[in-house]
Amino acid sequence: MLAALGTLAGVLVAVFSAAPRSPLDNEAAGYAAHRPAVSAPASQAALSLFDLPKVRPATGNAPVAPGLTLGRAGHLMSGSAVPAARLAAAHPHVAPLRHTYQADLLIVAPFSLSRKVLADLTRLPGVTAAEQIEAVRMRINGAYTSVLGVDPSVFRSFAARPTGASNALWDGVAGGGIAVSYTMGKLDKLPLGGTVLAAGHTSKRLRVVALGTMGIGGVNAVVSDAVARSLGAPAGNAIVVSVRSADFTADTRAAEQLIPHGASVEQLVSLVTVGGMGAGMAGAGPASANGVPGTVLDVMLRAAMSRRGMPYIWGAAGPRAFDCSGLVQWSFAQAGILMPRVAAGQALSGPAVAVSQLQPGDLLFYHTDPTAPTYISHVAIYVGNGWMLQAPEPGEDVEVVPADFGSEFAGAIRVNVAQAAAVAASVA
Repeated sequence: MLAALGTLAGVLVAVFSAAPRSPLDNEAAGYAAHRPAVSAPASQAALSLFDLPKVRPATGNAPVAPGLTLGRAGHLMSGSAVPAARLAAAHPHVAPLRHTYQADLLIVAPFSLSRKVLADLTRLPGVTAAEQIEAVRMRINGAYTSVLGVDPSVFRSFAARPTGASNALWDGVAGGGIAVSYTMGKLDKLPLGGTVLAAGHTSKRLRVVALGTMGIGGVNAVVSDAVARSLGAPAGNAIVVSVRSADFTADTRAAEQLIPHGASVEQLVSLVTVGGMGAGMAGAGPASANGVPGTVLDVMLRAAMSRRGMPYIWGAAGPRAFDCSGLVQWSFAQAGILMPRVAAGQALSGPAVAVSQLQPGDLLFYHTDPTAPTYISHVAIYVGNGWMLQAPEPGEDVEVVPADFGSEFAGAIRVNVAQAAAVAASVA
C-alpha cells in the first residue's frame, strides 16, 4: 500500500541556499558527546527518570492545537474547509477540479528541464499524470521552506482533496498570491489576507490568499509559475508524477534513466504497509519489527525531557527552540538515531502500537489540519504513566501534558531504527 513520506527540505537545497547553520547547533553535538550512560530498561524510565505520577489521558474532542486566528486583513470564507481570503477583484479563470492524483515522484533539478523529459516520463507505462512545475526552497516570512510554482488549473489535481477543491485558493494563486499550508499559516501566525515577504534570488511581498495543505510532505507554500520565476526559480525545473502502484518501482527506475545529469528522482511515497486502521493512520512495517533498545531510548528520553521550557518556533529543530517534529528528530539524534524531519515521515518510522501497549519512547500522532484530514501534522513523545512530551504551538514552550487520545489521534508507533533511517534517506 502506498503511504506518504516526509519532507522535501533536503531535495530542494540545490536551488536556493539552505538556512544558515546556527552556532547553537554545536550544543547538540556537545550533548551527544557527553550524554549520560544509563542501563534501566525503557519500560521503567517514566518513574525512575522523571518521577511522573500516573495520570488519566485526555479522550475528549478538544484539538491538540487551537483553532485558527485570522489576521485583521483576513476574512474567512464559509462553506469550505480551506480558509481563504475574499478576493477584492476578478482574477484569471482557473479550471475546475476534475481528477485527483497522488503525487508519487518529484523530478527536480537546479536548472530548467526540457519538455522532452516531460514527454518521455508521460510515456512510461505506469504513469497516470505528470506536470511540469517549479520546485524551490526559499524564505517565507523569514523561515526556509519548500515552495512550488504551478499552473493552478492543472496542479490542483495533485493537491490534497479539500485543498484541490478550493476554488478560492487557486483563484488567489492565479492572481499572484501565495497559498501556505494550514500548519505553517496557523503556527507561524501568517496574516490571511495580509502579505508576507517571499525571498529567493529576489524578494517580493505576496498576499496570503489561503491556508491549504498540498498533501506533499514538506511543501508549505504554492504560487503561480510566473511568481516563482519572478523570485528566481528556474522555469520548469521540476516535474510531479503520479504512478500506478503496480508499476511504481519499475517506473521509478525508468525515470532515473530518462533525466539529465544533475537532476534527481525523489520518491514522495514508499511502498510500505500502513497502520491497521487505514490511510492516514500512523505506523508502517511489520508488527514484529524490533524497537529501539531500552538503554538507547533512555538517552533519547533524557535528551527530550531536558528541552522542557524551551520555546516553540515553527520550523525549528533545536537545540534551543523546536517545533513538534523538530523536537522528535533532535531528541532521537542525541541517541544516535536518524529520524525524518516532519511528522508525516516520522509516522512511518516503525510499526503501529496499541494504546494499551504504549511504552516510554513511543511516538503519538495527530490529524490537526482540516484542509488535509488524513495528513499527520502533529507528533508527541510518550514518556510513560499517561504523559506525553510535546512542542505545542507558538507562544508556548516544550511541555509534559496528559496524553491525548481524542478525535484527532492518528495512532502511535514504536520506532524501528532501520526503518526510520530508510524513510529519512528516501527524502534526503
